[in-house]
Amino acid sequence: MGQPLKVIIVGAGLGGCATAMAMHYQGFEITIYEKVREFLRLGDSLGLGENALRLLKRWGLHDRLIEIGNKSEMMQIRRWHDGKILAQQPLMDMAGYIGHRGDYHEEFLRRVRELGIPINMGCNVIAYDEHEPSLTLSNGEVHKADVIIAADGIKSLAREIVLGFEDKPKSSGYACFRAYFKGAYLKEDPLCREFVEKECVNIWIGNDVHLVQNTLRDGDEFNWIITHKDTEDIKESWFQPGDMNEVRKLVSDVDPRIGAAVRKTKECLDWKICYRDPIPTWVSKSHKIVLLGDSCHAHLPTSAQGASQATESGAVLALCLKLAGKDNIPLATRVYEKMRFERVRKSQLNGEDVRDRWHNALKNLDDDVEIDPEDVKIKNRWLYPFDAEADTLQRWQKVSAQVSEELQAGHISTLFDAAPAVQTSQVH
Repeated sequence: MGQPLKVIIVGAGLGGCATAMAMHYQGFEITIYEKVREFLRLGDSLGLGENALRLLKRWGLHDRLIEIGNKSEMMQIRRWHDGKILAQQPLMDMAGYIGHRGDYHEEFLRRVRELGIPINMGCNVIAYDEHEPSLTLSNGEVHKADVIIAADGIKSLAREIVLGFEDKPKSSGYACFRAYFKGAYLKEDPLCREFVEKECVNIWIGNDVHLVQNTLRDGDEFNWIITHKDTEDIKESWFQPGDMNEVRKLVSDVDPRIGAAVRKTKECLDWKICYRDPIPTWVSKSHKIVLLGDSCHAHLPTSAQGASQATESGAVLALCLKLAGKDNIPLATRVYEKMRFERVRKSQLNGEDVRDRWHNALKNLDDDVEIDPEDVKIKNRWLYPFDAEADTLQRWQKVSAQVSEELQAGHISTLFDAAPAVQTSQVH
């Protein structure tokens, strides 16, 4: 028996960790390099759908994730100015299990370390050689592998290797103000106390704005996110402290109950929502450097599928590498991108669709006009029955035959050729 396939993963976020687990269960040797020196409990609400949990259970990570998630059975979509319920649907229809991103990330990291996969922290990648393939760290170290997977986000340096030019994120025309704090801070206020008495999720929709509230841990933790129109140019960093005076202006006419909670908030984060144009390939010319997750298919927050789709992508890439064999990495990586592009593109567009429906549903409507609840419901249910590994096994023969012909001919069709109907902007 020969040496196992050697895989380097750049980025130890949720997508990188999920990919490492998938690679381990296919029998590969994995090393992870992560830029930050220490992970903190950052972020706020994150959803993991059944499509991801199905895979994570196979990789030994499931029960604790369920414990982290919001236990509410239903969520309410409400009218902006008075909180009237416009629609109600199972919380699972939105995002599956919604918990704190940091708590989920901690469990992903714990499982990766349990599997004996090294995570090298404080390692900043400054260059790639796609033919070796190898990467160079800022300390001068060079590390080689059979395949390198860039799961390090929308600013990934590997995008330039894959595309052949530098591209930068653009403004989507929207931004989010986000806050996360202890629920006890609100329990003495009779106006907003109801939102921290138990776990719950509520969404207020208005003209070009929506507000999502998520309460976790039996009311101990409280989160709100306001998505609104924004015309500012994108700076190099799109995370910055938020201006609570601007937030208070945004909620001046919102339902007084949630308005009270927002106005009591001491600080928040201002997060500019960026987009990238869809790219024609996720794989370098040598076929040995591969993009995964936000580096190639970032999602809007309203999609509630970013982490879940990255988990699917990790599973598909690992299985493609196993099926193709160590000596046929180009076949594996090219099949991977073709199998994934159309599904993740539809998932991305799902997030754009719900945002646009929420932001336009009440325009030019009087209060006494009833709207169809279906017009504002989240429509993610179709994503959940999917089994990424079973789908890969089912489609492998057909897609790999097509890719083999393209590799022999020396001409790889673009992802746009494979799914021309699902091109448009890509968001994050």
